[in-house]
Amino acid sequence: ALRGARVFVSRAQFPNADADEYYWVDLIGLEVRNRRGERLGVVGGLLETGPQCVLCVTAPDAAAEELLIPFVAAHVDRVDLAARLIEVDWQREG
Repeated sequence: ALRGARVFVSRAQFPNADADEYYWVDLIGLEVRNRRGERLGVVGGLLETGPQCVLCVTAPDAAAEELLIPFVAAHVDRVDLAARLIEVDWQREG
């Protein structure tokens, strides 16, 4: 009966996440940089693809295409919520 409905929950009611777990709402808006320190963009959303989630990274240059980066340890080196930063092993093509 709730299919397609929006459900709102107070942040105080969220269970605590483990050290390597994140709520999507906390990742949206974080800056994404690669290992070279190059700014790739900002997390605009996430996709659930089954076995993994994918970061949808909006490029700082409006003409550049959105990056889709799998949110897995092989590509995500570090998430620093306090610094509002995600560091990834990823290069912009081109």
